[in-house]
Amino acid sequence: MALSTRVSATDVPGGGAVALPAGLARTEAVRSSSLARDALRRLLRNRLAVAGGLVVALLCLIALFADVLAPLPYTKTNFSRLNEAPSRDYPLGTDHVGRDLLSRMIYGARVSMLVGLGAQVIVILIGVPVGALSGYLGGRADLVLMRAVDVMYAFPNLLFVILVMSMLGAGLTNIFIAIGLTGWVGIARQTRAQVLSLKEKEFVEGARSLGAGVPQAIFTEAALSFIGVGINPPTPSWGQMVGEGQQYLRTYWHLCVFPSIAIAVTMLSFTFLGDGVRDALDPKLN
Repeated sequence: MALSTRVSATDVPGGGAVALPAGLARTEAVRSSSLARDALRRLLRNRLAVAGGLVVALLCLIALFADVLAPLPYTKTNFSRLNEAPSRDYPLGTDHVGRDLLSRMIYGARVSMLVGLGAQVIVILIGVPVGALSGYLGGRADLVLMRAVDVMYAFPNLLFVILVMSMLGAGLTNIFIAIGLTGWVGIARQTRAQVLSLKEKEFVEGARSLGAGVPQAIFTEAALSFIGVGINPPTPSWGQMVGEGQQYLRTYWHLCVFPSIAIAVTMLSFTFLGDGVRDALDPKLN
């Protein structure tokens, strides 16, 4: 007859570990698989989360295949078609030097996806170890690390990013560094809370903060590019395109409107997807 109860280490002479019986191991595997299926089913029932996920997947594909999808090179100018409204030749119009706005927006998706996802890698690489060490070591180490986090929180995030970019200079790599250096404090606090309490609520909140970090990074890059300290021209960025077109807003509306819509849709899609994942993993909401 198969063993039906778990044997603890204290039940064995010398306190040695006992292998989990095959029947219980299969039960645990089935239970884990069932929980994953239930979470996926709850996620798929959330229409906003599914819509957000589809848009995010589409944007990733656009960013990956921008060279194929863009009808023209993003640097190609046509001085005979300056600030042209949307037309058959240029579906989204042209900018102040005759560049195709659609092509530039397609390439701009690459910048936004790289910043949104790449910056989060840096945030996690900094925030998770700091938070884990703070919660695990406790005492003086916890005090010092959390005071460093409090100091970072005292600075307005966007202002600090602008200061870092002013020192490092414009460029995609420097944007990664600037956002990573300023965006890790939130995930550090969440990780510390997880290590200290290991409560379900903290895991859910930690996952939600990660989901919110991507649109925040995209917005930060857009703001930096808008004020001219983000992506170096002529590389297109949605924020840079809004900044270049805002002076023509009254006469050539398309220069600002289309990139602004792209930023808004992308941020909403990541937010909906993040909220859906949170709801799917939170047993209290089901």
